[in-house]
Order: sequence, then structure tokens, then C-alpha cells
Amino acid sequence: MNPNPPPFNHAADEQASLWAARLDGSALSAADRGALDAWLASGPAHRDLLSQYCQLSADLEQKLPALAAVDAVDFLPPAATRRRSRWVRWTAGGSLAAAAALALTVWLARPRTQLETVATPVGQRQSLTLADGTRIDLNAQTNLQVEITGRTRHVLLASGEAFFAVHKDPSRPFIVESPAGSVRVTGTQFNVRAETATTFEVTVIEGSVQAHPGDMNGRASAPQTLGAGDQLSAGPDGMDVRRLSAAGLDDALAWRQGQVVFHGVALGDALARFARYHGRGITVSPDAARKRIGGRYSLDDLDGFLSFIEEGLQVHVTHDLNGTVQVSNRAAH
Repeated sequence: MNPNPPPFNHAADEQASLWAARLDGSALSAADRGALDAWLASGPAHRDLLSQYCQLSADLEQKLPALAAVDAVDFLPPAATRRRSRWVRWTAGGSLAAAAALALTVWLARPRTQLETVATPVGQRQSLTLADGTRIDLNAQTNLQVEITGRTRHVLLASGEAFFAVHKDPSRPFIVESPAGSVRVTGTQFNVRAETATTFEVTVIEGSVQAHPGDMNGRASAPQTLGAGDQLSAGPDGMDVRRLSAAGLDDALAWRQGQVVFHGVALGDALARFARYHGRGITVSPDAARKRIGGRYSLDDLDGFLSFIEEGLQVHVTHDLNGTVQVSNRAAH
């Protein structure tokens, strides 16, 4: 060991740990990258310091489960401890624990970054947990893009339906955008259905959200504040906000259990839900499409639903060789 270690620079040590956390937590802007380059060039030891912190952070990320299993997080030191001499921290013996504690503090404090595209296939649902702790349930035929950084949380719901249980973080609003509107929250539970480029439905289960439908018929729409139990529906025919009962909320989220609930819905619209879920072509004659249907049905059982409407609604169902389905009024046959 060198008996005359170099003098410890508190400011450089602290700055290196901060840059390591920022590099691991988000993409740097052009201005930030310039500031980092300037800091690295301003001291011969800066690059080595930054390299040590980045490596320690990467090692700890792999070993965090083992550290947690032996209660390593209990020895996190106060801010004063984090300012110990780098020389002392990196020598043998108990200093290794202090170094691990410092890196673990940085690791736990840094925002998690995530850039990901998720698409669910026909007839299948999927759940995922984002880097910030938010949980998303995706219905079949749903496509979304996730961008989580140290400053923003953004999801583009290109098409489909998704339920969001957003992790609370007032410093980083959570924004969901679709072709027909957007939702902005900091932490709550809500459902968004945007199956076409012109339809937009938001159902709030917990907390409140600010929903902003897109321009409808060339007219700008004002943002709408929705609370628990509110459902906003917007499309070419206009916008409607209504209050749902507990049973109504359960019906709106029935898709998460692979079911769908109709209350006097036009048969054409009901069949469109099944067609999208299964990726099947289903055509309906105008007279059959106007018939009304109610009840709870299994989304996975298309054949069962077709058999039910054939008997209950007096319609005729034809299965073509190419896999498409034609539904028409029985009186026409």
C-alpha cells in the first residue's frame, strides 16, 4: 500500500457519484454531455473516479438481491458518512461495506430508465411492470411504446386497450397518448381504450386524471378532469362523461378476466369487439347489426358467442373457407 495516498477531493468525489447516477438513470442532453466532458477534462483524476462509480453501480445492480437478503440496506450511512475519504473507502477491511453502502445509496436513488415497445398478439393478454413500478395490463391486439427517464414518464398507446396502475411520483407526471387523445396523471388507476384512430375512452378507478380528447370534427376540445368512477367517451359523434357504479366499473374492466359485458349494445358493435380480439374478419348485414344484445360473455369463446346469437337473436352465421364470418338476418334466408 502506498503510505502517502493522494489528498482526497470531496467535491470531485461527490460530483463523480452524481454523474454516475445520471448516466445510469437517463439519457443526457447535449448540454449535459458538454458539461460532463468539461468536468472530465478539468481534472486528471475525474475520469478514473467516474469509471469506479459506474463500475460499482453496475456490480451492485447484479448483486442487489443478495445484499437485500442479508439486510445490507440497513447499513446505509447518513450524508456525513458518504463524505468519507475515498482512500479509506477503497482500502481493505470494513471500508468495503462503506463503499457498497455509498454505491447502493446512489443505485436506490437513481430513476430507472426504460425504452420499450410492447405488442400483444390476437387472443392474448399481457401484464408488465415498468421501471418506475407502474403496472400495465394490455388487452389483445394492443400496441404501446414506453419511455421512462429521469425526467419523464411517457406511454404512446398506438392502438388497443390498457389498464394502468401508476406508481405515484409527483415530480414526474405519467402521460398516456393515443391518436385520439391523452391522459395525464401523477399516480392513480385508470383504463384507456383507443381501438381506432378516432375513438378514445378513459375510465378512472382510483384517484383523478386529466383527460384531453383530440380535436373532434375540426374543433378543439378542452381538458376534462375525471375522478374515480368517471368514464369519458369521445369520437366523431362528440364527447360524453358519465358516472359509473361499482358494477359498471367491474363491467368496464371485465376484459382483464377475459370477459366482455354488453348492455343493450348493437350487435354490430358487439361483434366488432370479438373481431378485434381474435383478429378475425366479421361482416354483419345492416338489419342484423341493428339488433341489440346484453349479457356477459367469454372473449376467448368466439364460437360460443356466435352460436348464442344465432339462436337467441335469430340470425344466420356463415363461416367462409378463408376464416371470415358473415352474420345476417335469418329472415333473409
